[in-house]
This record gives sequence, C-alpha cells and structure tokens, in this order.
Amino acid sequence: MYAIVALGGKQYKVSEGETFQVEKMDVETGKTVEVDAMLISKDGKVSLKGKVSCEVLGHGKEKKVVVYKYKAKKNERKRQGHRQPFTALKVKSITA
Repeated sequence: MYAIVALGGKQYKVSEGETFQVEKMDVETGKTVEVDAMLISKDGKVSLKGKVSCEVLGHGKEKKVVVYKYKAKKNERKRQGHRQPFTALKVKSITA
C-alpha cells in the first residue's frame, strides 16, 4: 500500500512506517499532521481520495550546496553557500 502526497510544491510516494523529508513546515515536533493524498494504491486498486497521517520527527538543514558564479575575462567571481531547511515526517497511517 502506498500513497502519493503533494507538500511544498513537490510530490512524494510514501508507505506506512516510512520516514521522508519535505520543505520546512511550521509545525512543532511530535505533533500529527493530516495530509490530503492525491492517489492511494492498495492491492492493485487505485483510489483518488484519501488522507495520510504523519508524525513530525523534527526539523533540520540539508548538506551545504556551493553556488559559484564566474564571468570570463571580467575578474568577477562570487561564491555562495546554501542549506535548505526541511521537516522530517513519519507516516503513521494511510486511509482511503
């Protein structure tokens, strides 16, 4: 059994007991979040409506990504780092 959920402008394929990371959400650690499922597949049967119940495990930041801009023959160089914040979720249950 799995579900497709949309959070933060991205779609994720999740199943029960799985943990995954999404864009940072403004929710406290330990709280339960109800998410609308776009698609639920159970035993080969597909339904288009349902809910996914997730527990918030915590918040954090991804590994640093270095962005380097360079213009040839102009002596222009710019180095910049970025760490994307995320929220870790654990799927508790999927209901169709």
